Amino acid sequence: MNWLRAAVFAALFVYGTALPGLAQDVTLTSRDGAVAITGDLLGFDGEFYRVDTSFGELTVDASGVSCDGPACPKLTDFVAEITLAGSSSMAEVLLPALLEGFARRNGYLTQRLPLPDGGFVYALQQPGQTLPAARFRFDISSTDQGIDALLNGRADIAMALREIRPEERDRAREAGLGDMTHPNRSRVLSLDAMVPIVAPDNPVHSLSVDDLARVLSGAVTSWAELGGPDAPIAVHLPGGGSGLGQAVEDRILKPGGTTALADATRHQRGSNLTRAVEADPFALGIASFAEIGNARPLTLTGTCGYAIAANRRSIKTEDYPLNSPMFLYIPARRLPKVAREFLAYTRGPSAQLVIRKAGFVDQMPELVEMGSQGARLANAIASAGDEVPLSELQRLTKTLSPLARLTTSFRFEAGSSRPDAQSRANIQQLAQALEVGTYDARKLVFVGFSDGVGPATSNQSIALRRAKAVRKAVIEAAETAGLDRVEISVEAFGEAMPMACDDSDWGRQVNRRVEVWTR
Repeated sequence: MNWLRAAVFAALFVYGTALPGLAQDVTLTSRDGAVAITGDLLGFDGEFYRVDTSFGELTVDASGVSCDGPACPKLTDFVAEITLAGSSSMAEVLLPALLEGFARRNGYLTQRLPLPDGGFVYALQQPGQTLPAARFRFDISSTDQGIDALLNGRADIAMALREIRPEERDRAREAGLGDMTHPNRSRVLSLDAMVPIVAPDNPVHSLSVDDLARVLSGAVTSWAELGGPDAPIAVHLPGGGSGLGQAVEDRILKPGGTTALADATRHQRGSNLTRAVEADPFALGIASFAEIGNARPLTLTGTCGYAIAANRRSIKTEDYPLNSPMFLYIPARRLPKVAREFLAYTRGPSAQLVIRKAGFVDQMPELVEMGSQGARLANAIASAGDEVPLSELQRLTKTLSPLARLTTSFRFEAGSSRPDAQSRANIQQLAQALEVGTYDARKLVFVGFSDGVGPATSNQSIALRRAKAVRKAVIEAAETAGLDRVEISVEAFGEAMPMACDDSDWGRQVNRRVEVWTR
């Protein structure tokens, strides 16, 4: 009866990929013949059967039983089938590059086969084998459609350029897919950002986020209002159902109570948007950082003179305000072994190199020496006054000069103390680095900063509390780390080193952050 108890315990995990022709009676019999279970076969992932029985839904290790019945799969002929649906930006380049890297690392041969609907299949096969080990099918559409396919059982993994929305999260729970905001269900695959772009010969080089919102909503229609020629602005936007298009609405337009210009040209694929902007000297578009192409990105500015350009480092640190991470959403069911191995690979250092070579922003931490942060120190000096005296700047310099800043930073959701999506991923990344000993015999300092609204003493206290909260979250996530081998401390400098102007919501949000410094 130990086998039966093990089967019942395994049933706590709800997983398995449905196979054609299943939901038929099968009988699973233990090797000694002492126990037999009959039920409808719901799924098989190459290692485990999932069966609907009189005991409820059970998950049974195939190595411990024999299977009898018309629906029993042939174990030697099993091919793992994994369907990914959603964002074209992720499907066209990023994930194929990662699959190729995963295949090389594990000795698979790959073959890419087109599908009639515009998607494709990647087959992974061991040399000398007749059948592939796995087929990864890509259904290319939009973030909306990818999440819908996941929630309705038509996909195993959703590719998304935005966070899952509350109503989608509720539907996932109702469908038994788990909490899709949990770290095991929601994964940041790569970092990205929304970048305003123009043609290379456009004379405008910068604009504020507020002006960008006014252009996208139609309140500003001429380049002359932005310091350019007296010519109409042709607005190009991502498709309305795309994750990037929805991020534009949520992050740029909604804060000002506006909506996108009705006659803006919409593009379902980012590469098409970029090419259209490149060819029109009077066009302005919003592109993914990974798809800027030959267009020229505009620098974001504020009324106080601070300027932030989109680049790999500013996106990693979230100093650039219009970040837009690329997500994978994974249901709370067991995927085939090769799919689990691939997902584990995407978090490792080899995958981060593949992501960068493919033109995307990886999550591998980088060190930024104090000597490379002149603009930030200049901002600190320019903003100093009665509430941030010279003595505080001297304390900041004395504390941080021996250290280097990690690009791993933490920011918070608007109006909340909850870390945003990229920061939640950073918590997991830093915790894993601690677990494998990356920072053994080193010093880590969590440094809190705030916006400049309110008394400086209060802001200092708030910044310190945030730094302590982030440190606690990282330590709790690093369950197997030898923390006695790492010196971890907290510090706070409140509003002493602003990254953006405090006269806008996005500027204040950029300034409220916890940085990690190391030696």
